Amino acid sequence: MNWRVLWAGILCFWLGWMPWAWGFCGFFVAQADAQLFNNSSQVVIARQGTRTVVTLANDYQGDVRDFALVVPVPTVINQDQVRLGDRQAMQRLDSFSAPRLVEYFDNNPCQVGKDRGHPLPAAANLPRSTVRPQQVVGVTIEAQFAVGEYDIVVLSAQESASLERWLRANRYRIPEQAQKLLQPYIRQGMKFFVAKVNLKELEKSESQLLRPLLVAYDSPKFMLPIRLGMANSPGEQDVIVYLLSPRGRAEVTNYRTVRIPSNIELPVAIKPNFGVFYQTMFNYNHRQEGRKAVWLEYAWDMGWCDPCAANPLTGEELEKLGVFWLDGQEQARAPQGTNVYLTRLHLRTSAATFPEDLKFQETSNRENFQGRYILRHAYKGTIDCPDGFEYQQMVNRRQEEALRNLIRITGWSPTEAELQLNPDAEVTPTQPWWRRVIPAPTPTPN
Repeated sequence: MNWRVLWAGILCFWLGWMPWAWGFCGFFVAQADAQLFNNSSQVVIARQGTRTVVTLANDYQGDVRDFALVVPVPTVINQDQVRLGDRQAMQRLDSFSAPRLVEYFDNNPCQVGKDRGHPLPAAANLPRSTVRPQQVVGVTIEAQFAVGEYDIVVLSAQESASLERWLRANRYRIPEQAQKLLQPYIRQGMKFFVAKVNLKELEKSESQLLRPLLVAYDSPKFMLPIRLGMANSPGEQDVIVYLLSPRGRAEVTNYRTVRIPSNIELPVAIKPNFGVFYQTMFNYNHRQEGRKAVWLEYAWDMGWCDPCAANPLTGEELEKLGVFWLDGQEQARAPQGTNVYLTRLHLRTSAATFPEDLKFQETSNRENFQGRYILRHAYKGTIDCPDGFEYQQMVNRRQEEALRNLIRITGWSPTEAELQLNPDAEVTPTQPWWRRVIPAPTPTPN
């Protein structure tokens, strides 16, 4: 099995204590000299009152044979509070809440009663490891168990230096800056959840990918730790947080939440490059907000959507993501009638821009929002009526406005926008304004 790239799903136990974002709430430790890179993270938080279930999937890259995840937790976690998560259910949640294109097709303008068209929506446990962790003075093993391909140890430590010695004594190399990041959590009396991946056991399982981990706990703190996860990141990290609640929208209280630009008409030709467009648009607006904003990409009742990027999740899928408050009837008839409100937040974090862990609050706000981008297709048939010229003029104005929208929200120049809309076109670069009076220098012969 090639482990050069591991798409790993591992629980990030923010466990209601410390908030975090598009990064990671723990850091990775690898044996030998393996280099690990935390690319992006996804976390699902299902919460009612103080009861919380967290599921996390992350992307891991590195040539490793064994590695572990270290995450601060508020209390000792026992085996019956942990199970394997469902990667497919997480992918469904991502598809359902993802920014979407909606297309409208103009009817024949010569027909009476024309309209503007119709939108097209767009754990059974494996054997436990026989390796016993080496003891270190100042570190106590509070719990030890296995879940699937994970060997889990819950530790308490008196000081960060002791915890560092424990990790090194057990053949893990930790990031240089990890020790100072560990100390604040130790002062708070927090424990440390170490989920070590046993690749031999993973090879025995049916899955060829590391599966997410799901944890249940009870805590009044509604937070997510991200600071520790920045220790093994060379720069910015992306995190998408999906918050599921029976009440309404969840919000971040210690950072500004901004709605992603939405309900904007774009040129029809951008459709094949929608992914490039969205990434560029997100990057541009992220910079415009000083790289410190939390972006709202979706907020909607799970029972319906308009338009839908994918079918709403069933009650069974929601339960796989930790939703525990549905009764049997709701589970059977989901998505209709489910009392589940979904908030999707997107963050790009770094130590400089997100110095604090994320803090959340539940609200009763059930206002609907989604990242939605509109394509309007002009009528392609024969137009043979007096209104035809006026219709064509309207289409031209609409297309010009859509192009201006594209340039405005992506920061592309007109030339860059034209290349995205028509990659095969030969676009003549725009000459600087002074070229009319200062000719371009003549190339020097070789």
